[in-house]
Amino acid sequence: MSYSLQGKSVLVTGANRGIGKALVQALIERGAKRIYAAGRNSEGLAAIVQLAPSIVEAVQLEVTRAEDIQQLAGKLKQLDVLINNAGIATGITFSAETSLSIASAEMAVNYFGPVHLTHALLPLLRASKGAVVNVSSIAGIANFPILGPYSASKAAVHSFTQGLRAELRGAGVFVQGVYPGPVDTDMTKDFEMDKASPADVARIVLNGLETGDEDIFPDAFSQAMYEVFKQNPKQLEQQFGQMLG
Repeated sequence: MSYSLQGKSVLVTGANRGIGKALVQALIERGAKRIYAAGRNSEGLAAIVQLAPSIVEAVQLEVTRAEDIQQLAGKLKQLDVLINNAGIATGITFSAETSLSIASAEMAVNYFGPVHLTHALLPLLRASKGAVVNVSSIAGIANFPILGPYSASKAAVHSFTQGLRAELRGAGVFVQGVYPGPVDTDMTKDFEMDKASPADVARIVLNGLETGDEDIFPDAFSQAMYEVFKQNPKQLEQQFGQMLG
């Protein structure tokens, strides 16, 4: 499959910073016709719009609010690509005292948000024979115990991606899963480790979309860990478990 982004309309959630902001920048460079930059606070997206005011449009969207999703679905007349990028992460384990509330919040944003938004926008994506890009994590392939509930939410995104791909293949809608390791964003600012740049991740994701790669591991860490997983899933589980000390 070859999928040019030239002249396409794209919605990016979590577009105000990190990978989302980098994706908007990369989409501008690749000739997207209209980029809907979505975030919880439209005022915070002002700087993103200024990257290309004739192309980028700010969209206020809290992915856990059904009202926001319904309003957006009613507003859009055409959509070629949906990039489910918005996410939250709290450095907490399953056995922590506050894990239940954290798990609920992370599942609501990281999993149910993309599920609800994708469902609402599927008619447009079916009509355009477009694409859905779901940003999961290498932690969705094997659990990071230091980010236990987060990992579970990203594992749910991974399973959602696989199921959606099987369902929509016959309709001509492409579904891509993205599995980053540590990326230099606000989400990982407290982790001391090598991190990929958001710009590099965005470039690799869009390259993969244009060439029809279904599974993207956009950095050295995720690529290395996925190779371990393919050889021995239990080894990767144990390797990540050692992060607890």
